[in-house]
Amino acid sequence: MGTIPGMIEPEISAEPECPGCGQRWLRATSLPGRYRCVFCLRRYELRSDCPSCGAHSTIARMSDTANMVCRNCGSTTLRRV
Repeated sequence: MGTIPGMIEPEISAEPECPGCGQRWLRATSLPGRYRCVFCLRRYELRSDCPSCGAHSTIARMSDTANMVCRNCGSTTLRRV
């Protein structure tokens, strides 16, 4: 299958974006729910409550990054440690 001329394809990346520096170098650590940016070396904790709107959600223990975004407001649920 080809692409349509003039159509811009979105950039797809499997790695989550660091809330601090914006680079896609956020990696899971050995502790559940903890992440570290390899670029800026900041550490983050996955929270069940959104720091922006206060909505509460359940954290599923999955390998994907679907739990890092608030379903109400769309902001990150990571908090700097």
